[in-house]
Amino acid sequence: MKLLFLACLSPKTGNYTTAERIRSHIESAGHTCELRDVADFLSPSDVAHLVSQNPPFQGALAIHLFKAGRLLLDIQLPFGVIFGGTDINEDVKDEQKRVVMEQVLLKARFAVAFTEKLKEEAEFVLVSPQSKIYVQPQGIQTEVAEKFCWTEFLMSSEWHSENHLNILIIIGPKYIIFKHLFICSDSGARQKVDPALTAKVEAVVKRATGVFLAQERSQRKLHAVMKRCFAVVNSSESEGMSAAILEVNICKAMDLRVPVLARNIPGNAAVVKHGVNGLLFSSPQEFVHQSQRLLSDHKLRERVVRNGKLYVEENHSVKQEKETYQRLVDTLHKAQFSA
Repeated sequence: MKLLFLACLSPKTGNYTTAERIRSHIESAGHTCELRDVADFLSPSDVAHLVSQNPPFQGALAIHLFKAGRLLLDIQLPFGVIFGGTDINEDVKDEQKRVVMEQVLLKARFAVAFTEKLKEEAEFVLVSPQSKIYVQPQGIQTEVAEKFCWTEFLMSSEWHSENHLNILIIIGPKYIIFKHLFICSDSGARQKVDPALTAKVEAVVKRATGVFLAQERSQRKLHAVMKRCFAVVNSSESEGMSAAILEVNICKAMDLRVPVLARNIPGNAAVVKHGVNGLLFSSPQEFVHQSQRLLSDHKLRERVVRNGKLYVEENHSVKQEKETYQRLVDTLHKAQFSA
């Protein structure tokens, strides 16, 4: 089966690595899967024209109902969609986007949510048959670069004025902490995500000591820096099960046996159980308090590291993810012949 796969493919982002991993699952089953960036298309008619070319495509898949799924509305092929965190956390707040997302969901043969909670929220805010949405957590497969140099990541030579061991490195649009190094991270390209926020962050960092900005790095290099850090932080105010929480941040840190601290929002709380496999915070003051707990309580650190690793092994199996997507694509294959 020749399949078109649409996603937001900014280099070195969680969306990119997720799409590549799913593409490999599909092709390992003998299908042809052409991965394309949504930025390559201006409208659904552009995609309709592409899939009709010879040899024609026989099915399609998209990550994000609005960003990518809307481009499939004009095609006459069976397709499936994968929810992104932005779909439910942000896009449904816009009435026009919500209507489009419902049209995509109604036309899709299946939809995949990364958590049960995301599925429940989708069923609550969008019109759709409940049986159409499947839950499949993202598979975690961590690769670490063999060679790594800290100086690549430091854009300032200042150390923290009170305790030189406390350092914060910001990679991409989110963050990372050292030993006491904390990393707040998302390897997505910061400049492309939100230029206004980027300028604001850079201005604040210039006035701070012990805080450093680093450009995005490849997954393997980012995992290398995470492995050498005391903790990884997710400070996002809106998160699904997307780039920051899985591909780059929380679950990757758990898999690397690095403690995690995350803002207490639904997307993060779906993964991090406070005091069990990580720590949650709701304010800057609480973040400092939880960080100090992690630094001083060795048993707490050992517990969250151990349970974090177990959580990833039990809930984010690449093998299970592979089997799920191969099975769902088979439904598209069958639908093509029954149409």
